[in-house]
Order: sequence, then structure tokens, then C-alpha cells
Amino acid sequence: MSRAEREQQMLDVAERVFGERGYQAASMDEIAERCGVSKPMLYEYFGSKDGLLVACVSRSKAELFEATQKAMAGATTPEDILWRGMVAYFRFIDEHSRSFAMLLREPTAATPDAVQAVDETRRQQSSLIAGVLRTFAPAAPDGVVEAYTQIIMGASERMALWQTSRPDVSAEDAARYMTDFCWNGLSPYLAPAAGEARPAPR
Repeated sequence: MSRAEREQQMLDVAERVFGERGYQAASMDEIAERCGVSKPMLYEYFGSKDGLLVACVSRSKAELFEATQKAMAGATTPEDILWRGMVAYFRFIDEHSRSFAMLLREPTAATPDAVQAVDETRRQQSSLIAGVLRTFAPAAPDGVVEAYTQIIMGASERMALWQTSRPDVSAEDAARYMTDFCWNGLSPYLAPAAGEARPAPR
């Protein structure tokens, strides 16, 4: 196994352990054992438990950005952009539900570096959302775009956290709730060309 492959394996296992145990209860001993490596090797790669958590969050940040950007790239209408972005977001959270829930329920459990990594992920998504809002609501004042960006970010996190405890709620269900909420709230600012029907979830 190459160094890069070993690192990805360690991150996969660490994310599962953090999600199952919570940050404080997770141990480097257990992570190392489940990886089939020595604890010193974990420290060699990541420096500390906090460094390992930061690496997990940083990887998720890159993967989430890629997933949402790729999904929206194939959209044909403003509402389709929003729909595809929301589906991609909730599908990603669904795949990482345990670790996502852990980060939201233990926001101050880790050190400042880990908290900063989470905040950087939020800023990344905020920039993406603001760009989308500008696309289909060009008449909205800057203050409205900023406010709705924050509303969407907060609501999406709460919706995702709720979804993790409701196995009967799919990523598409959550995306529909959020898209309808956003679309109705922004209706006074929508571009005249917007309004085509959103494709039904598959």
C-alpha cells in the first residue's frame, strides 16, 4: 500500500471512529488497531488526534465542494441549479452522517484548529451558495444575498442533522424541503426567466 493509499485508509477509519465515539472518546489506539498500523505511525502521518480530525474535515471539505460543483454544472435552469446543489449536499451528508452529526453536536470539543477547519468548510459553501443566489436572483440587494446565504447555511445544517436521525427521509426529500423553502423566500427577487419546474427526485 502506498503512502497516499495508507493515508486515505487512516482517514476512512478515523472518520468512522470519530462518528461512532465522538471526538473526546475516540482513541488513537482504537484507530490504529482498526487500521492495522501502529499508533506511532498515526502520529507520524498526522501529528496528533486533533491533526487527524483536521485532516478528516479538510478532506470532506474538498469532496463536498467537488460534489456540489459537479452536480450544479449540469443544470439547465436557475431552479435546477439550486435543486441539484441541494441534492448533492444532502447525499454527501447522508454518506458521512455519523461524523457530520458529531461535528455539529461537539462544536467545541476539538481544538481551535479543528474548529477553524469546520468554519473554513462553511465559508467555502457560503461562497458557492452566494454565487448561486446571484445567478437566479440578480435583482436581490447585496444585503439580501448575504442574509439568505446565512439562512440557507444554517437551515441546511439543521435539516441535515434532522435527516441523520430520520432514516425515512431521503436526501431528495431533504433537498425538496430546502429548495421549496429557498425558492419561495426568494420569489420577490427571482429573474424573470426563472420558474421552470424542478425535476422530480429519482
